[in-house]
Amino acid sequence: MSVMPFKRPNHGPARLGVLLLNLGGPEKLADVKPFLYNLFSDPAIIQLPYKFLQKPVGWLIATTRHKKSTRLYEAIGGGSPQRRITTEQAAALEGELDGMGVRAKVYVGMVCWHPLIESTFQQILQDKITHLIVLPLFPHFSVTTTGAAAKKLISLLNEHGGVREMKRTYITHYEEEPSYIDSLVEMIAAEIVKFPDARPEAVQLLFSAHSIPTKYIKRGDPYLKHHQKTVAAVMAGLKRKLGAESPHFLSFQSKVGPVEWLGPSTEDTIQRFAKEGKKQVLAVPISFVSEHIETLYELDIQYQDLAREVGLPYFRRVPALNCHRSFIHGLATLVKEKVSAKAGKARFGTAG
Repeated sequence: MSVMPFKRPNHGPARLGVLLLNLGGPEKLADVKPFLYNLFSDPAIIQLPYKFLQKPVGWLIATTRHKKSTRLYEAIGGGSPQRRITTEQAAALEGELDGMGVRAKVYVGMVCWHPLIESTFQQILQDKITHLIVLPLFPHFSVTTTGAAAKKLISLLNEHGGVREMKRTYITHYEEEPSYIDSLVEMIAAEIVKFPDARPEAVQLLFSAHSIPTKYIKRGDPYLKHHQKTVAAVMAGLKRKLGAESPHFLSFQSKVGPVEWLGPSTEDTIQRFAKEGKKQVLAVPISFVSEHIETLYELDIQYQDLAREVGLPYFRRVPALNCHRSFIHGLATLVKEKVSAKAGKARFGTAG
């Protein structure tokens, strides 16, 4: 399929960019402490009542936690694979878009580690992108994830006078995007058949998402509602695919600090399942679209050990989506929809 370069009259060729946003993770053990500082000093992620305390508290948490966190990263091979996987997702998305007739350059920008949004933004400016579609790798909106990344990007834009010559389009959430749901359904179904009793009704599904402080939910953050919508859509898809329903439950992991966090916790839920006599549990990392510390350590090591300790004999988990074909197609569909919406004005995008 041939693609015509999109042009704006009297302004030369237009250039379409897609910015994939993710949190980021330390790639080697020496990165752990500065990564933790970046994480806990970001007011959009960990909000303190007084702004002047943000950096000192971030430094204190990073200093007190980095030895423990370093041991966790040692257990998964010495660092997070998130940068590598996100880069692979960007390449796959660029290829998928090209197959759809959309010529775009896909960038990766991280909130807390390299490539930081700041450096990626400079590359976007250097490449003279005329229309930027911002696509977070967080299907479910929260001010602590998508909001934090968008806030950083908007701050950069303001520092450069608004960059009015570059049009921007934001994709803020896609918890029910059909291909995203299909990818989850396919991967869950592929794991169910690996249990000794492969009947769907004999496998307890445990959707596990990253927790956030409950204060954000009380202020109207849609994070919980978005996850509930995803779970409902996935369960409907599984019933169509398998002809039967699995029992299912939504829990939350990865809380840090003494504040109240969204629950119930995945740890408590696994213990409850054991007390109830459950034998087969399949964990689904619903809010994680790439492998990182929370899947490779918490789910694969910490919760696997817990399951053995409490007498839950069969505990498996669904792999993160990474570059799953349907997931990448879903991302490309989201981008193409935004391209099509702008095509009449900007004359860019799709093949004729």
